[in-house]
Amino acid sequence: MASLGTFLLLASFVIGAYAAVASVVGARRRSRKLIESGTGAFYLVAALMSVASAVILDAFVTGDYTIKYVVQETDSVQPLFYKIASYWGGLNGSIMFWVFLLSIFGSIAVYINRERHRELIPYVVAVISVVEMFFLYLMIVHKNPFTTYLTAAPADGQGMNPLLQDPYMAIHPPSMYTGFVGMTIPYAFGMAALFTGYLDDIWMRAVRRWTMIAWLFLSFGLILGMIWAYEELGWGGFWGWDPVENAGLLPWLTGTAFLHSVMVQERRSMLRVWNMVLVIMTFFLTIFATFMTRSGVVQSVHAFGEDKQLAWLFTGFMITILVVSFGMLIYRLPLLRSRHELDSWASREAAFLVNNWILLFSAIFVLFATMFPTLSQAVTGQRLTVGPPFFNTWMLPIGLILLFLTGVGPLMAWRKSTLANLVQQFTWPVAAFVVVTGLVFGLGLRVWTSGLCFGLCAFVAATILQEFIRGARVRQTSTGTDLATAMIGIVSRNKRRYGGYIIHLGIALIFLGFAGQGFKQDKEVLLKVGQEATLGPYAVRNEGIVVTDDGAKQMVTGKMAVFENGKSIGMLYPARWFYRKHENEPTTEVAIRRGFAGDLYLVLPSYDLQTQSANLHIVINPLVDWIWFGFGILAFGTGIALLPEQAFAFALSRLPAETATTGLIVLLALGLSAGTARAQAVAPGDLTGQQAVLEHQLENEVMCMCGCRASVATCPDAPTCTHWNDERAHLAAYVKEGMTHDQVLAAMAKYYGQDVLLLPPDKGFNRLAWLFPYLLGAGGIVVVGTAAIRWSRRPADAPPAPVMDAKLNERLDDELRDLD
Repeated sequence: MASLGTFLLLASFVIGAYAAVASVVGARRRSRKLIESGTGAFYLVAALMSVASAVILDAFVTGDYTIKYVVQETDSVQPLFYKIASYWGGLNGSIMFWVFLLSIFGSIAVYINRERHRELIPYVVAVISVVEMFFLYLMIVHKNPFTTYLTAAPADGQGMNPLLQDPYMAIHPPSMYTGFVGMTIPYAFGMAALFTGYLDDIWMRAVRRWTMIAWLFLSFGLILGMIWAYEELGWGGFWGWDPVENAGLLPWLTGTAFLHSVMVQERRSMLRVWNMVLVIMTFFLTIFATFMTRSGVVQSVHAFGEDKQLAWLFTGFMITILVVSFGMLIYRLPLLRSRHELDSWASREAAFLVNNWILLFSAIFVLFATMFPTLSQAVTGQRLTVGPPFFNTWMLPIGLILLFLTGVGPLMAWRKSTLANLVQQFTWPVAAFVVVTGLVFGLGLRVWTSGLCFGLCAFVAATILQEFIRGARVRQTSTGTDLATAMIGIVSRNKRRYGGYIIHLGIALIFLGFAGQGFKQDKEVLLKVGQEATLGPYAVRNEGIVVTDDGAKQMVTGKMAVFENGKSIGMLYPARWFYRKHENEPTTEVAIRRGFAGDLYLVLPSYDLQTQSANLHIVINPLVDWIWFGFGILAFGTGIALLPEQAFAFALSRLPAETATTGLIVLLALGLSAGTARAQAVAPGDLTGQQAVLEHQLENEVMCMCGCRASVATCPDAPTCTHWNDERAHLAAYVKEGMTHDQVLAAMAKYYGQDVLLLPPDKGFNRLAWLFPYLLGAGGIVVVGTAAIRWSRRPADAPPAPVMDAKLNERLDDELRDLD
């Protein structure tokens, strides 16, 4: 079977090469037979990769340990579900899974558009085939998943990494890969448009729904990763700005920007060059993200490892992408000139300009900060750490700005919004913001980011409610139905618009969960049998520890009785699992009591079986479940927005502007949750109140040196981690001596080395990390401002804008709004 698999990979490479050459030559010679032959070969690659996938899956399910990759990723006692997930769980298989998905996606896209966009299809086939060939080449010469042992094969496999044996993590990679692969389709059609010169928006019609679907899968994959981190890693959070997390975020940011700006091109024939740049950059970042996680260029506990040969191969491919793509873009610039100008700064076009720049700033900043340790090592020979505190410094305010734009977008008109229209549209949303913000601060909730976030959530919710009510009132007047029926009717009539509004609601709920993280509480205690600890309204009592075994792993479980305001509310069972073949990598099984008001979150870091005592990490996460519930609403709204208006046409449906507008902030505001201070944290020793606050702040700015790459405050192995205990002792001693914040950091860096700091020092070469965002922001303001001024200049000989009757203008605006 291994030989068959290798043959299928070789055959796919050869046939893919034929598909690319035959399609291009056929298009140049106008030979329909050659084009059809190339397209048929393209379909054949999908069939071959499907068979190859079936072969590798059969090897995993039947336990064919003559194949090295099967030995590395599974064993005989692994459940069937995780045996299947092992296909994409390792480096070799993930590359093969990528090609398989791309071949399927590409075949569907080509088949659906073969008649509508006949002039583009040969070049679409060629571009996708070249991408497939690159990944096939990687497998054939370097990372073949069907490689076998030259000597006797082992009797059993090593088993999947225990951390990956989780339902969320099993689904997370396919979701991310589907999103990455889906972004190849818009790139292929965009390049086909550049190659052929057919740049009159025809290529956009073929990719809008594909872009939306790929964006949705990327969003889903990132959310799954957040849930996995929250439930499996045991540190109480869900986003840590890890390089691998950031790798998935980068193409999502530029893809979201494209979903915005493409609306401007559709409605006003503006931003045509910019849209092509975004398509190219989004595809490039999917390849770059793959390069980051598989080459070892960044250090992460989630990366596949270091591979210099793979890094050089990816580098060559990425350079080729940039040279060819931007070379063709420059060549076709005369055909991409905008047909209209910017009529007013008070318009949706101007709002999209601001939106696009903020998204681009975010993508470049995240990329720069992620790669800065590698850049620093190359220049100075010293690899620094850029951790969550640095990211949160910038991404937290950006998240709040984008949440504000989420509410503003639906209120702005195309071309120009009059003062009367702005007052009418913004009155109730602004009133909701003022009332909620005043109420929050009146109640004494002093975390400014969370208070402001609560107010902005109210602003967005009021915008949605206002749009639904106004639309329903109009329909109620014209049909004579009740208000509820009218609301259902407007959703059915304008799926894209009102589906987007439902997504707005999901965003507001997600941000409600983010804002609650500002009031997070946690406590670390040692409990003997019968002892209890309190945190907030909860009390937790140790009822003992039990040990069980299911053959694959040993499970040590704590039995904890939970009380709320003195009343028993049940039992929670935090645990540690020790897998037979990974005994040095125990997993943390978190016990969670969920509720919309907040989660009670228990972690069992260590225990003593003889005394039945347990070290317990108790966390209260206010409102966190609104994040997951909000995403469910978001997904529901996206499903409505993606529904066809009349018949299902994969490549000709319009994009919902609201979907793109609101989805852009789901993950950018992670700083609200990752960066806010945790209340009531317990500091070691007899520190004063101010000293305890400083000590806890420093715990979030210093990395635990055990290799987890988390901060001291979030080390998943605390309190049994010796590095964690040692660093906390040093921090407490320095603070107790009366050292300032900067003095403590300097002392820690002197004792442990510069790697211990999660914030790069603001001196020498490292000052570039702090200066870069300012330079990027200033440069962007100049570029966007210059472009906007140039677009808004009306030629001297241009005729004046026609004056419309007020009622006619209102009717036209209402009908045009249905097209948004």
